[in-house]
Amino acid sequence: MNSLWIDGLVVLAYFVVIITIGLRVGREDQSMRSFAIGDRNIPWWAVLASILAAEISAATFLGAPGEGYEMRNFTYAQLAFGTILARIIIAAVFIKPFYDYRVISIYEYLSLRFGQRTRNAASAVFLVTRALASGTRLYVAAIVLVMAYELFTGTSLQPLDQVAVYCVALFVLTCVTAIYTAAGGIKAVVWTDLIQASLMFGSLGFAIWKILETIPNGWQGVTAALTGPKDFSVFDFGITPGAGFAANFRSILESEYTIWAALIGSTFTTMATHGTDQDMVQRMLTARDHHRSRASLILSGLADLPLVLCFLLVGILLWVHYQQPHKDAPFAYFIVHELPPGIRGVLFAGIFATAMGSLSTALNALATSFTEDWYKNFFRPKATDAQVLRAARISTIVFSVLLILIGAATAYAKIILHARIIPIVLGIFGYTYGSLLGVFLVGLLTKRRGSEAGNLAAMAAGFVCVALLSGLHNDLWTLAHPAAATGAPIAPLWAPEWLPRIEFPWRVAFGSVVTFAVAVLFQTPDAQIQSAREHLQRANALDAGKDAAVDKTLA
Repeated sequence: MNSLWIDGLVVLAYFVVIITIGLRVGREDQSMRSFAIGDRNIPWWAVLASILAAEISAATFLGAPGEGYEMRNFTYAQLAFGTILARIIIAAVFIKPFYDYRVISIYEYLSLRFGQRTRNAASAVFLVTRALASGTRLYVAAIVLVMAYELFTGTSLQPLDQVAVYCVALFVLTCVTAIYTAAGGIKAVVWTDLIQASLMFGSLGFAIWKILETIPNGWQGVTAALTGPKDFSVFDFGITPGAGFAANFRSILESEYTIWAALIGSTFTTMATHGTDQDMVQRMLTARDHHRSRASLILSGLADLPLVLCFLLVGILLWVHYQQPHKDAPFAYFIVHELPPGIRGVLFAGIFATAMGSLSTALNALATSFTEDWYKNFFRPKATDAQVLRAARISTIVFSVLLILIGAATAYAKIILHARIIPIVLGIFGYTYGSLLGVFLVGLLTKRRGSEAGNLAAMAAGFVCVALLSGLHNDLWTLAHPAAATGAPIAPLWAPEWLPRIEFPWRVAFGSVVTFAVAVLFQTPDAQIQSAREHLQRANALDAGKDAAVDKTLA
């Protein structure tokens, strides 16, 4: 019992340090521009660390080792190649226009290029998708706390008690994060992300060393235990010789980790998550210019590959250590049950660091998008900058409460109802972000294509296409079926044999291609083109160092 008190003190000290630093670096915030993009005065290397901290959630910290444990190879890491390619495309196509138009919410660009309705639709998609995805991921971060509580008390929790512990954990994590995010804005987010990323990397390196230490003969023992045909493999082409083109094409679409999913599916997915999601793009806009922003983005992609390989290596080593299949959350189990006191607390802090890094990013982006896209345009168009800043801070708290509720509902659905809600919600961006990416690509790659009505029709078409191809209607049917709670098999609502069921790496690709193809059929009105051109001319005419004057002129 005393050992867990030591771990608790380590975690408490971590919380105190993070809150103190977050409040200190953000205490000079005086405007919405400072709250949202840090006056574009944050070093590129800090932006790089913040991007890494934001994209590596607790689901990755615990889930990626689970993939390595289950598959005993590195094929999951193939997806990182697509993320690097996507970052190069984003750096070349997306970032400079956002700087040129001096937007705070990237959906403001859509209103300048197409009109207000496109902006509203894109912002609404982001707000709903990000809230559901971030709230659900909080559930994953609380897994280790439930294990620790059971170890501390020496009892196995009943389902309702597990839900209660999850709710307490969600409340603590979210409240701590909301304190410095609401007070300090993006500056607090970026600088605490830097600390959290450092702790996360250190925890990962220590975990690899510690697990290797427990395996007889070290690395030689690992290689001796893994002799399967796919053990340690990195590439999977997903092709069966002699099966024919149609069969192999279907197999590729229905497989998660192939080189095709990496080079095509993952590229589209990362273009959406890092180019059209306020969550990610907002920190890129904190760099001093688009050149530094591009550098931080591309280098973060290069850092992703070794990080993913390390996460998978943890899982592979754990399989050798335990020598048993289908262990639930193996990395969390190892941390709770096999690490010494104090060190275990540091790993706890590492998990919380990943959760808080992605959570603070989400809260700040949700508050910024709501304030810029909705509050200023619909609720209080004549609000002063002080009123806008206050609204952003209040909305940060409101979204915190919302994410706690979503996380608690996820825990209840998973533990009590045994529902398959997690694959739906964790992958929800795959259903919606293809529509976002398609519209942004029309705006960025063409000059006169796309219109308000056309964009809305195109976004709807992209969503319907992905929903049908991924079987969303069948998942929702199963989730809503009364017999689902008993574990009984549920017949699908509609699943014809000829229709492939695409896996998650392909969802954004199909959604964006369909959205783009429909949207380019429509022409942008001349008046909208002229309005966007005039806005850009006014922005370019002002000196880049006079941000206050720029904001006032463009308002």
